[in-house]
Amino acid sequence: MAQRWGLTLPLPGLSLAAHEELVKQAETAGYTDFWSGETNGPDGFTPLALSAAWTERARLGTGIVGVFQRGPALLAQEAAALASASDGRFVLGIGSSSDRIVEGWNGIPFERPLSKVRETLEFLRVALEGERTSTGFKLETAPAERVPIVLAALRGKMLELAVERADGAFTNFLPLGGLPKVTAQLEGAPDGFELLCRFFCLPGERAAVEPLARFMFSSYITVPVYAAFYRWLGYGEEIDAMIAAWESGDRQGAAAAAPWDLIEAMFIFGSPEEMKERIGAFVEGGVTLPILTPITTPDKMGELIEALGPS
Repeated sequence: MAQRWGLTLPLPGLSLAAHEELVKQAETAGYTDFWSGETNGPDGFTPLALSAAWTERARLGTGIVGVFQRGPALLAQEAAALASASDGRFVLGIGSSSDRIVEGWNGIPFERPLSKVRETLEFLRVALEGERTSTGFKLETAPAERVPIVLAALRGKMLELAVERADGAFTNFLPLGGLPKVTAQLEGAPDGFELLCRFFCLPGERAAVEPLARFMFSSYITVPVYAAFYRWLGYGEEIDAMIAAWESGDRQGAAAAAPWDLIEAMFIFGSPEEMKERIGAFVEGGVTLPILTPITTPDKMGELIEALGPS
C-alpha cells in the first residue's frame, strides 16, 4: 500500500479564504490527506468543508474534534454533512480534548473522558449507519458510504478502546523514543487500523527554531493530559522542573526548563530533506499516517509544503 501523507489544516498564519491555492497545490504535490486541528483557531469542520470543494481525491479528517463540546447527534449531523460534501472522502476523528479546553475555556466539567468517548463512539456507530439511536435520534439521510472513526488516544485505556472499536488512533506530541510504547498497545489491531501522528515542522537549525520550540513544548506538555502522557511514556522526571515553573506562573522559566532532548525527539527540524528523513523514522516505527504542520511565514508556506511533499 502506498504511504499516506497528510497536511494539517488550517495552515498557521493564513486566513481560510487564502487556503484554496495552497490546498490545491498540496493535493497536486501528492498529499493524500488533510486533517484539521481544533484549539483556539477555526473549528475542526469548516476548513474541511471548504477543502471538499477544492479537492478531488484527498481524504478529509477531523484531527480531532471534542466530544464534550458537541452533543453526539450534532457530531453525527456534521459528519454526515461532510461525508456527503466530499463524496465519501471524510473520516471523523473524535477525542476528549483536554481539561484546559473543555473546562477552562468552555466551562464544561471534564469528567470521565474515557466513558464519554466510548459512549459517543457507540452513538455515532449507530447514527452513521442510518439507524435510530437509544435516544431516538435518526439522521434524515445517512451517509452513502461507511464513515471511518478515529480516536484521539495517547495512552493505555484510550488506545485499547481505539483498537477494540475504532478504525485508528490519533496521537500527538510524540517523541520518537516513546513510539514503541504506543505501538505495543496496538497489538491485535484489525487489518487496516491506522496510527496517525501530527508533526510540527520548523525549518532551520537549532539556533533559529529553539525559542519557538521551547515555547510550544512548555505550553502544551504542561497541559495535564499531555503531562500524564509524558509520565506514562517514562519522562516524568525530565518534565518536572518545567511543570513546576509553569504552575508557579513562570512561563519564561518553564520554557527554559523544557528538556531539549525531548523537544528534539518530538519536533521536526532542519532542512526539508532532514525533516523528511526524521518523519521517515516515525513511519518505520509504526506511524501509518504522518500529518505535517509546516510552520513558516505565509509567503513561504507554499514552498515549504512543496518541499515536504511525499515525492
